[in-house]
Amino acid sequence: MRLSQVSFRYRRRAPLVIQEADAHLAPGDVVELSGSNGAGKSTLLRLLAGLARPTTGTIAGRPAVVGFAPDRFPAAQPFTVTAYLRHMARVRGGARWEPWAERLNMGHLLALPLSELSKGSAHKVGLTQALMAEPGLLILDEPFAGLDADTREALPAIAAEVAGRGGIVIASDHQGGLRGLPGLRPWSMVDGRLKESTEASQAPESATGPGAPEPRDAVVAVTLPAAELHDFLARMHGEGYQAREIEESG
Repeated sequence: MRLSQVSFRYRRRAPLVIQEADAHLAPGDVVELSGSNGAGKSTLLRLLAGLARPTTGTIAGRPAVVGFAPDRFPAAQPFTVTAYLRHMARVRGGARWEPWAERLNMGHLLALPLSELSKGSAHKVGLTQALMAEPGLLILDEPFAGLDADTREALPAIAAEVAGRGGIVIASDHQGGLRGLPGLRPWSMVDGRLKESTEASQAPESATGPGAPEPRDAVVAVTLPAAELHDFLARMHGEGYQAREIEESG
């Protein structure tokens, strides 16, 4: 999936909210998107999900199945939780929501109207509808906000599972809930511009003591048949390595 010179404004002649964003995402990538309020994070997520179109530039290679969990689930709908999830399952071609409702401890919520849910409970409904169809692209806007402790602890493993089967996960998160995942890509929005940190995460102190030399990263190029790329990237991410496809120029 590639973003090429993506810019966005809400109205003609309005200031640009996103300015010339460039990025390449490979199967198995997990991205943590940070930035101050108003920096353009939620707008970028909506562009990535296909819910808005760039004013200029292109987004290509978006996976066919996208799961999007907004920061505020639209609870003002005339459904119970069960009725809503059944409806979304039909929209998703018969996707199974029940395993996710069980995993997110939602049994006590199923008979309640959406309008009676707390923010955290409504957020669980949003997560379930985003996950039920095994998305190739999972986008989470402030996924840890308002969740109970058990669900907060389960969410990093869920993200890792999506990435492990070759999905892409992008989470806007100021709480750092995914930072324990290996190979996490740190993105930030600063005044509408997308940046990616290239700093390696700090390694634990070696057993040889503080006087030992700092470990260094090595970059290795691997050539393999195109049909094996998906499984190779998923395996590398599962073992904690940063790996991505490099497109040949020319």
